[in-house]
Amino acid sequence: METFLEYAKAFVVGGALCVVGQLLIDLTKLTPARILVSYVVAGVLLGAVGVYQPLIDFAGGGATVPLTGFGNLLAKGVKEAVDKDGLIGALTGGLTSAAAGVTAAIVAGLLAGLIFKSGSKINEK
Repeated sequence: METFLEYAKAFVVGGALCVVGQLLIDLTKLTPARILVSYVVAGVLLGAVGVYQPLIDFAGGGATVPLTGFGNLLAKGVKEAVDKDGLIGALTGGLTSAAAGVTAAIVAGLLAGLIFKSGSKINEK
């Protein structure tokens, strides 16, 4: 039962973040790219003020997997690096903390490029 509750919390929180994104797409003139950037920035801001960590503790993957979780990861990495290395940590902390996720995205993109055939989606006559 405890595992089911963890999954339910992750589903509700992650789903709520997706619903907000969908509402922004449907009800505003914001482009998806701007919404994605807004999610990362919101995660950075919420992480910087300490509000996002309790959400992670509650929802687990439902809070860490969306882009807000990536922003929070960047903020946490910068904070830890600044505490450890001083001002230079502001430049290196985010990259260090998010390196695994960025590497996975690059490798997945490379594999997709090698496996699937790319081409124009417009039929040229």
